[in-house]
Amino acid sequence: MNQTFGLANMWAQGDAVTRTVAIILLVMSIVSWVIILTKVLALYKVKKMAKEVECFWHAPSFDVALGQMSTDQNPYGDLANSAQEAMQHHNQQSGARSELNQTINASDWLTRCLKISIDKSVGGLQQGLTFLASTGATAPFIGLFGTVWGIYHALVGIGTSGTATIDQVAGPIGEALIMTALGLAVAIPAVLGYNAISRINKVLIAELNRFGNDLYAYFITGATVGGSSNTRISSQD
Repeated sequence: MNQTFGLANMWAQGDAVTRTVAIILLVMSIVSWVIILTKVLALYKVKKMAKEVECFWHAPSFDVALGQMSTDQNPYGDLANSAQEAMQHHNQQSGARSELNQTINASDWLTRCLKISIDKSVGGLQQGLTFLASTGATAPFIGLFGTVWGIYHALVGIGTSGTATIDQVAGPIGEALIMTALGLAVAIPAVLGYNAISRINKVLIAELNRFGNDLYAYFITGATVGGSSNTRISSQD
């Protein structure tokens, strides 16, 4: 019984189409799990980096605050760096009438640079999610196609033999239905992973935007960040 039923027998008895479908589902499953595990580790690191923002505005100067942040793929550090470099560039070119940025005031220039930095970080956070969404949407149908194809060949075999006993029907049909189960086994983790990662990304993106607003307020309006004057880092002017 064990020799005539199961995955091994399905692979041995299957044709090129059946094996191709099985390989596609296997590849989709492996890639999905690699993306999920990689993104979970990356998001865990980013959430740890977010704690550095709590201490950022308590530093004695902006340079000191920036130096206290980790530099390894830190979206918050990249955002702070972009804000500082944007203001330095604008101030250095403020006397050059021939520069194109002379037509852009400091507020618009800083807003543009902060948006570019945030968009870059968001792109990194969302990398791989398209594949998870595609896998979750298509894997069940790929498995269903394998099932239909397997049932078709099982019925052809039964018709050729001229007999349709329970043993002859149960084996091929059951093995064909395995393809549907494989498709669901690939799709369910991909969908759950996509939803969980998307939820965490939304929280992190909101925190990035909030930090960007604080940076804008510090460089443009000089507003106190943190709610009291003793929490504001000193100006670089």
